[in-house]
Amino acid sequence: ATTLVALNQLWGLGLPTERLIELGVKLGADIPIFIHGQAAWAEGIGEKLTTLALDEPWFLIIQPPCMVSTEAVFADPHLTRDSTAITIADFFDSGGRNDCEPVVRTRYPEVARALDWLNQWGDARLTGTGACVFARFSAEAQARDVIRALPNDWQGFVARGLNRSPLLDRLAREHARGSHQGAIGV
Repeated sequence: ATTLVALNQLWGLGLPTERLIELGVKLGADIPIFIHGQAAWAEGIGEKLTTLALDEPWFLIIQPPCMVSTEAVFADPHLTRDSTAITIADFFDSGGRNDCEPVVRTRYPEVARALDWLNQWGDARLTGTGACVFARFSAEAQARDVIRALPNDWQGFVARGLNRSPLLDRLAREHARGSHQGAIGV
């Protein structure tokens, strides 16, 4: 996504975001949201986006020592395939759900272990099909306290949630300076 946005800028193509999203969705369902560059509700295969204004909490992201096969998760006969669609209002009320989590928990014990460990500290969630898991914290200090207790065989980091991509902010600054091509920090 960043490459598409950056090349559009560097080469002065002037392609609108909607066209970049059309191109990006062919590369993967998660590409459009990053081209869009703002917090959004995604539908379809990721190409139908509704911009949202979210708070910007802190997250602890943990990578357990295993790799998850997205293909295997989606091929698993136990994956729920007829889930009721969740609305934006449902998401804000309940925090949503990840239908892949039960399958990943069963197939990948290290991910289950990480989810269980992190649930001691907050509402642990699976990222997509994994293997990373995360929990949300209202303050950076809380997340940093938890990461200090992280088991030695796991990797993790703390990051702030953002409503807007720093890339979009950078491009807007460059545009305001009149530098339409070739200057996004290279």
